[in-house]
Amino acid sequence: MKKIYQLFQRNTGISPYVWSVFSILPFYFIFQSSSTKAIVAGIILTIFFFISYRFAFISKGWPVYGWACILIAISITMTSLYNYIYFAFFLAYFIGNIKERIPFISLYILHLVSMTVSFNFNIVFQDDQFLKQLPFIIIIWISIILMPFSLYNRKKREHLEEQLQDANAVLVKQQERQRIARDLHDTLGQKLSLIGLKSDLAKKLIEKDPVQARSQLNDVQQTARTALNEVRKMVSQMRGIRLEEELINVKQILKAAQIEYIGDQKINLTNVSLLIENILSMCLKEAVTNVVKHSNATTCHISIEQSLNEVNISIKDNGAGLKVNEDITKGHGLLGIKERLEFVNGRLELFSEEGTTLIIRVPNVIKSAEKEEGK
Repeated sequence: MKKIYQLFQRNTGISPYVWSVFSILPFYFIFQSSSTKAIVAGIILTIFFFISYRFAFISKGWPVYGWACILIAISITMTSLYNYIYFAFFLAYFIGNIKERIPFISLYILHLVSMTVSFNFNIVFQDDQFLKQLPFIIIIWISIILMPFSLYNRKKREHLEEQLQDANAVLVKQQERQRIARDLHDTLGQKLSLIGLKSDLAKKLIEKDPVQARSQLNDVQQTARTALNEVRKMVSQMRGIRLEEELINVKQILKAAQIEYIGDQKINLTNVSLLIENILSMCLKEAVTNVVKHSNATTCHISIEQSLNEVNISIKDNGAGLKVNEDITKGHGLLGIKERLEFVNGRLELFSEEGTTLIIRVPNVIKSAEKEEGK
């Protein structure tokens, strides 16, 4: 059930309520005045300050300077006539949210100098009400110095992080395109070439040897069907498959090849993203396909473990073994596994002792609870 009411907002905490206090506080100082005209003028200045403050935030370009100067002038007036110094805090926050460097530096210096002069002016004239606030004046003055730079640097860092996320998203798309291109080439390239060669041969034989030409066309038909099935299979893989589902398929493949499966019957992974599981699933399937095709093994031991830092998959067979230094570059699908793992900063380890042991390691990237709930 959704919470209808919250005392504090989740993202902003108590900050809106702090600002609300600062918004009400000027009226306390204004009503300390004995003159009705001074009270009315103070109320008008306060209302005009907040209106200007709103327009300053939504303005762009040169109007920002104009609104900032109006705000500084009101802040100085309130400090001099009513001893209210806290509008300077609002201004420091506003200046810190300016993105462009030159307007930020210009308004920062103008605000710091003007408020420093205003504070010193009141201290020199030794206004009692003003001097009672001396500890708060020091805090506000330090805030005027530090807050704008703190906010400016934070905004700049957030902007850089957004750019980095955009760049990473583009990189992910490019790498995914490369993966799809590689899979399409591996799946269709050879078979389309074969279809082209057999079609040319059938065209040449259609008058000389119709029987042979018919045989070649039958091969073309069968190759086309095989290519279509492989494309459908590849598309289903792109839709995503969980590691637990892939393990069931792997067991069926091993059973069909009369290779005994040894390992856990269930997988216990927590907070592993679908992308990581998809890549691990494809790597596991490719590794087991290698065992079936090349190892001449009778047993295949598969273990899947998750530690604090990474997810490990170990595939060990008792077959003929591979030449570690050569086979990764020569094929057997190992190069494809290696490239997929590099996509998620994973790595592949290969050992050839009493068979072949393939170890797949992928960093354990924990998903946040909010993202998990959103799914």
